[in-house]
Amino acid sequence: MTATPLVLLTGIDADAMAHAMIALQWDAPRAVTVRHTIDVDAQRLTRLVSDVDGVVEHVHVDLDHACVGCALREDVMPTLERLADDGRWGTIIAHLPIASGAEQVCAIVAHDQVLSAKLRIASVLAVVNGPTTRDDLLGDDLLRERHLHTSAEDRRGVAEAHAALVEYADSVVVVGDVDETDRDLLTMLLRPGASPVVDHLCLDTAAIVGGRRPQGDAEAWVDPAHSAPIGLLEAGAAWTVELRSDRPFHPERLMAHLEALGGGARRSRGCFWLPTRHDQVCEWDGAGGQLSVGPCQHGSTEPHTRILVTGIDDDRDELVALFHSCLLTDHELAERGTIWESREDGFEPWLGPTRQPA
Repeated sequence: MTATPLVLLTGIDADAMAHAMIALQWDAPRAVTVRHTIDVDAQRLTRLVSDVDGVVEHVHVDLDHACVGCALREDVMPTLERLADDGRWGTIIAHLPIASGAEQVCAIVAHDQVLSAKLRIASVLAVVNGPTTRDDLLGDDLLRERHLHTSAEDRRGVAEAHAALVEYADSVVVVGDVDETDRDLLTMLLRPGASPVVDHLCLDTAAIVGGRRPQGDAEAWVDPAHSAPIGLLEAGAAWTVELRSDRPFHPERLMAHLEALGGGARRSRGCFWLPTRHDQVCEWDGAGGQLSVGPCQHGSTEPHTRILVTGIDDDRDELVALFHSCLLTDHELAERGTIWESREDGFEPWLGPTRQPA
């Protein structure tokens, strides 16, 4: 049995995702589309399956808790497996719930030998509405304010969610006109080596369906603790700069400059460490002026400081200088080293209590 190619569509704009899905459906060989939507208020998941002949299924599923995890477990993954088993279709195009990523689907398929024999992740596409690209990637709206949240507990910003979808994708599909600077911004967020940003009317469906997602490369690109250097990347007016050091941040100086480092109309992500938490990798995740920090959940690695910042403004040099000013100085390293005894460092609300040396 040959595994059925699976194309995953992600995005935050329902109309744009519908246009991209239709464009793929007409060109992909014997394609079936499955679209899942979550109604958080009604605690309901809706599944719409269709092919070129029309609607195959239109089903509402009541959930005990409306969230992406429950939707995947109770309907999304079983439906994808069932469609692969059916035998009528040669390609499955899955429109995932708005503002939800493809990470869990990819991980489940990769680690389940039964599923991986039936489904092959051909590509993950991030669908973008061209005219609103900049607001969606650099603005300060919350998903909840746009009624795009995926659960009652979803407090993410639109920019945080949308940038993460682009970063995890194999290609960006733009629907509608997009400003050239915004196109460059999308290119900077994409994984190096990923397919170029493309208009939805110019999709190379054969390449998308015939591809095989480089899962390892994608996971590495979005891993906040990944350490492979990239230096400085530029595309037109957009840039990504790697703020990197083997030194930890000074807790007080970092706290004083958090807003300047992680705020503004930029995307920033990565990891850092503090001398008061010498054995802890801390995650940094910022977009559209909103910043969250917390314990890194991606396994244990040697603490290091590496933050990728993407922007389109002219203050990159000032940002780099500010970053270095927040690191421990030569004098501080000589005087106190990289392991500080401290009962408090100001980051307890986000990182928990400090750990005292034995």
